Amino acid sequence: MSDSNTLNKCSANETAACCCVDVGTIIDNEDCSSVTERVFASQKEAEAALAKMTELARSVESDPAIIDSKIENSNGQFLLKATVKFSCEAENLIFQLKNR
Repeated sequence: MSDSNTLNKCSANETAACCCVDVGTIIDNEDCSSVTERVFASQKEAEAALAKMTELARSVESDPAIIDSKIENSNGQFLLKATVKFSCEAENLIFQLKNR
């Protein structure tokens, strides 16, 4: 037997039958950016990782993604800092999943 209070634990736009939510409740275009910080042993490795990340972003984007990056040398290690801003959250989600 179903308790009516159980259904109310779901978030907005739910379906009473299965406690499902509308995709717009989860993907609301508020998180369109992906931030990466990784340390590499060489500048060449950091640049290769950035090139791979850029290629992946370009394969996902519908409108041009804005890629802001820099590589910092610190005591012989190279820190890659990159932010990729997509036009929508779905592209960001796909990018993050493919980037794993």
